[in-house]
Amino acid sequence: MTPRGTRTGEDAEDLDVEEVLALVNDSNGTHLPDPAARGEKDSTPTPPRKPDTQHRATPWPQARDIAERAARSATRAARRDPVSVQLDAALGLTLATPLDALTDLPSFDTSAMDGWAVAGPAPWDVRDEGVLAGHVGQAPLTDGEAVRIATGARIPADTTAVLRSEHGRTDDKGRLHATRGVVPGQDIRPRGQECRTGDQLLPVGTLVTPAVLGLAAAAGYDTVTAVPRARAEVLVLGDELLTEGLPHDGLIRDALGPMLPPWLRALGAEVTAVRRVRDAADALHRAMTTSDADVVITTGGTAAGPVDHVHPTLRRIGAELLVDGVKVRPGHPMLLARITETQHLVGLPGNPLAAVSGLLTLAEPLLRTLAARPAPEPYTLPLRDAVHGHPHDTRLVPVVLRGDEAVPLHYNGPAMLRGIAAADALAVVPPGGARPGQEAELLDLPWASAGIGVCFT
Repeated sequence: MTPRGTRTGEDAEDLDVEEVLALVNDSNGTHLPDPAARGEKDSTPTPPRKPDTQHRATPWPQARDIAERAARSATRAARRDPVSVQLDAALGLTLATPLDALTDLPSFDTSAMDGWAVAGPAPWDVRDEGVLAGHVGQAPLTDGEAVRIATGARIPADTTAVLRSEHGRTDDKGRLHATRGVVPGQDIRPRGQECRTGDQLLPVGTLVTPAVLGLAAAAGYDTVTAVPRARAEVLVLGDELLTEGLPHDGLIRDALGPMLPPWLRALGAEVTAVRRVRDAADALHRAMTTSDADVVITTGGTAAGPVDHVHPTLRRIGAELLVDGVKVRPGHPMLLARITETQHLVGLPGNPLAAVSGLLTLAEPLLRTLAARPAPEPYTLPLRDAVHGHPHDTRLVPVVLRGDEAVPLHYNGPAMLRGIAAADALAVVPPGGARPGQEAELLDLPWASAGIGVCFT
């Protein structure tokens, strides 16, 4: 395993919004003018656009960089305040303030094992009543005295050590003896061993995992201060989609409606609605202009067919295309548009695996940055088998991880989900393909990399 190279475009981290837009427009040629800015009325649906032979899709790495920068610009414009969140609702959020200890941990000397608290040298006379966790501590011990104690119980004052249950025996007079040497302080967790009040436990920017929730609770927190989730709304486009039953009469089941909400939640978004929109320009216009989500996700309609209304509708509302097509397969006709300073739209292709490609190419960096999550640590693995490539575009291929190799999966066509359903990651295959043993960049699926699960409620 070797580290993946640093991302392209790092030198552009300090670009301001205008410079970013200039970069995007130079590469895409896709700035969409606002008809209203020219005093024009545009109440009728725009006809499907003609293929633009001069259009150049955005290279895959650059598209991801543009999505990150768009999110940073939106974050600056929105000025969203951190929120106080109950622990049971904080999973997957990002800490907006440091997690400082509100108490010593442990807050008193505790027993690390079941056994006896003993004072002085053996043998020891054993008190009748033991000490349990959560109970008031007993009177101080005197030399030659012992008391039964449970793990986590408070240590009586003047205790020398804790003798484990398996290391002690009693004689016929009921006195306790050690079967091995006793070291002062053994198996005692002293107060403040893990931290003292005020110590910083975790810095700003930490992802809240189950372990972070446990630490926060142990340190005395009922809530944490976190970056609020970006609100996402899903618009499922298409008259041909069924929500139940078997496909029939040219109709097919909608795979993206059930798949996208949990996937977006795993990427850090709060999914506010899933709306089904018929194949009509006015219906899509109404859905786009009435959404108050930070990120609108559309499915299908991003090409130039007779019912592909995404581009015309974006022009109609004066949106600005930041990415219009990406040099990646599947998913080439994906797009990213800025609707307002604080609202973006990610247009996913309608084919399921192509939509997954769009999620990981554009939605993941956009939502991750809005959520202030750290970027995943890049890495590569050698491919066990050869992978055919596109002559000019990057390919994203589902793989499973077996030892130190990535095994490409079959059923990786644009309309297929069978491969990605079994996958651990997507391999980034460069133009021209990859030979057996060649190192490939890997994109972990969110539930495999974040440690926070996928089934958020």
